[in-house]
Amino acid sequence: MASIEQLKRIRLFENLTEVMLEQMLPLAQEQSFAEREIIYEPGSDASHFYSLTKGKVLLQTELASALIISLGAIKPGYSFGWSAMLPGLVVHTSLAVCMEPCDILVLPGDKFKALLDQNHTMGFLVMQKTATILENRLDRRTAQFAKVITKHPDIAALLGL
Repeated sequence: MASIEQLKRIRLFENLTEVMLEQMLPLAQEQSFAEREIIYEPGSDASHFYSLTKGKVLLQTELASALIISLGAIKPGYSFGWSAMLPGLVVHTSLAVCMEPCDILVLPGDKFKALLDQNHTMGFLVMQKTATILENRLDRRTAQFAKVITKHPDIAALLGL
């Protein structure tokens, strides 16, 4: 079972009060995963939300049978499986695989969303932090995309590079 101290070390939950963390505690189950173990695959039900406490998780997508792209690496303190936070039945769009042995806090998405709906202050704080985290990821990906695009010979010629 997870602990309050583990929840406090998760970036998404760092603004929550002790009481809020105690309400969340029964939902958070700690699971261990082996190196190279797959946590979820594209198309699988996004029924759980994950927060890494130890190890490293790689998010990947397959563009073609011979081309797998890394979308990002998750380090301890960060969360993934954001699709579980969306309304309705949603599926994962990427592969999550452990790059080393990992300990992960796993929360059932439906129960986590219900808790946030019951406690609007907690819901607001989590969603505010979610927006900040995802904005940072989007900014990073946009910068990476722009850099790759400017390296394309046709685009570089158009830009005069």
